[in-house]
Amino acid sequence: MSSEHERQQSRLRSEQIEQSSDAPWADLELTVPNERSQLSIVSFVECVLVELTHEEVGAEYVSTNVWGAKRTQFIPIDDNGEMFRKRHYDERLGWHESTVSRRAVREDLISRLTRSSSQATDRSHDVPVNNPDTFSVKPARKLQMR
Repeated sequence: MSSEHERQQSRLRSEQIEQSSDAPWADLELTVPNERSQLSIVSFVECVLVELTHEEVGAEYVSTNVWGAKRTQFIPIDDNGEMFRKRHYDERLGWHESTVSRRAVREDLISRLTRSSSQATDRSHDVPVNNPDTFSVKPARKLQMR
């Protein structure tokens, strides 16, 4: 058991080193809702798109509700960053994958990040959802279909 704990601690240390502030994309995180202006969100998304084009990273938007987590991931599939793999996961339905343009990614992210409430709170159900949606940029290898 202690060896498993040591492996987990070692992995966590490695991840922290990989995501240190030296990585230009390390601080590209945001919760929804947030207090940013529309212009600020647009600038943020443009920064994200630049990093997705120049680094081996992907973007992930996560919303959790009483039915489970929903994940939407964007990973570039060409060297120019003009086409992306969009992967969507719903715990009830599984994974769905499609190919989308850079423009579609830009519009999707701006739409999601400018919401005034969590995507999960937009659904009617008995149990309130207090957790905000989260957006982050991560190494592409960590965005494998889980």
